[in-house]
Amino acid sequence: MQTKQIIEHIGGLLDLAGVLAIAVGVAIAAIVFVYRYWQTRQLVEVYRQFRQGVGRAVLLGLELLVGGDIIRTVAVSPTFHSVGVLALIVLVRTFLSFSLEVELDGHWPWQAKKRSTMGTTTAASRDNPGS
Repeated sequence: MQTKQIIEHIGGLLDLAGVLAIAVGVAIAAIVFVYRYWQTRQLVEVYRQFRQGVGRAVLLGLELLVGGDIIRTVAVSPTFHSVGVLALIVLVRTFLSFSLEVELDGHWPWQAKKRSTMGTTTAASRDNPGS
């Protein structure tokens, strides 16, 4: 078997893994959604968790799909056209990744995570109890 064929197969396997990650992740998130809703009957909270589960599955799947594209493009057919198409795919994936990150975490990836202040005492409130 030639090196190009091996690389094509590896790229194809990564594509398959990406599709399976999305499909299985969405299926698991749906099953968990139905189970949690049946247990709690709290649609808003369960739906939020469902969206997070689907978002994580899509992010993982996109990472694997882009990995397959990179392997095939760079190793098998590194033409200017194929590298340009790959650049567009990576650009779209990056935009989707940032959008999903904001959707899942509620902040941009470079921002500090929001902390819950319920039940915690800060140094300022200990030093100045009247505030």
